[in-house]
Amino acid sequence: MTLTTWYLETTDPAELRPGREPDGDTRFVRAEVPSAELSRFLYTTVGGDYQWTDRAPWTLEEWRDRVADPAVETWVLYDRGTPAGYAELESQPEGAVEVVYFGLLPGFLGRGLGGHMLTEALRRGWDLGERRPERGPTRRVWLHTCSLDGEHALANYRARGLRLYRETTEEGAHAQGVGG
Repeated sequence: MTLTTWYLETTDPAELRPGREPDGDTRFVRAEVPSAELSRFLYTTVGGDYQWTDRAPWTLEEWRDRVADPAVETWVLYDRGTPAGYAELESQPEGAVEVVYFGLLPGFLGRGLGGHMLTEALRRGWDLGERRPERGPTRRVWLHTCSLDGEHALANYRARGLRLYRETTEEGAHAQGVGG
């Protein structure tokens, strides 16, 4: 199997082109209490259809270590009180913030929530420096997606103002991607 991976970034918060606001009661909320079980649920449920496999063998202790890392934030999109999707952000050296994982739960696809959730995830990436001043200001927000991810993922990222800066192609690879 051939796997193409696209790396995208934004280097200025003014580049953000917001997605449309969804109808109804939707909220994008930071999971402030580290929960290995919640993060594992979101990862396996969102990534199940896209062959996300890199964390599949993790033990609960590995999940606990990940969510306890002060550089990592989990944000959950709620649609009328029900988890609809999530984004995992990671503060990295030199002012970079990676959107490590991003995607909607299967029952919420095709409802116009992805553009809004990505808008909010990018905003949270840009203001992460305010929540973690010891890490310095955000200078770049980036992510990657691949040919196994949702069919609208790449278009959504570009529509929000992210620019392609690298593309790779591999034979026999598996997804570790962001989803869409």
